[in-house]
Amino acid sequence: MKPFNLFFVFVYYLVGLVTRILHPTTVEGMENLPEHGALLCPNHSSNWDPILVVLRLPIHYRVHIMAKEELFRNPVLAWILRKVGAFPVSRGSNDIETVRTAMQSIKSGDNLLIFPEGTVIRNGIGYVDGLPPRARAGVAVIGVRTGATLIPVFVDGEKKLFHRTRIIFGKPYEPHYTGRRGTSEEMQKIADDLLEEAYALGGQAVGGAPLCGK
Repeated sequence: MKPFNLFFVFVYYLVGLVTRILHPTTVEGMENLPEHGALLCPNHSSNWDPILVVLRLPIHYRVHIMAKEELFRNPVLAWILRKVGAFPVSRGSNDIETVRTAMQSIKSGDNLLIFPEGTVIRNGIGYVDGLPPRARAGVAVIGVRTGATLIPVFVDGEKKLFHRTRIIFGKPYEPHYTGRRGTSEEMQKIADDLLEEAYALGGQAVGGAPLCGK
């Protein structure tokens, strides 16, 4: 497990207090979270998402965050991010070292947060040819190879100041695949299903559009 450091305690309470004022949240489904070995998979509608999710978890809940490498270009911010358990991922490349770090965080008994979309998707921003991108299959690969408990998570897209945001932790998703590691098609389907379930928790289709009848 990652060491529990005083800096994280400081950030958790100070930043947590600030975010509770600026972005009050309602959290549901905490009972669905295992203590160890969870792979949390939220939809990604804002840069606030990882902060809001992590700071609404209990302080003893050990979670690492896979964050885009651009955030680590500032040395001060990079130091802070690493202190709270984040590590960089190079989007659009086959970053083997990042995958190993992600898998090790789960195998060591901690938990991991990954955004299956890989980028912010909100009101058409991040869409390709008018459609939201598919989930990254690597999320499923990490989950299957580590035996992680896959948890879909919904985070409200609206992040207006002083407006309440919902965070919903869904029930564990049971992946289905053949053999020990499954096929690439099966991994893509698992990732897509996870993302679909995350949005469905909030009554939305993938990309944020309301589901019919909701």
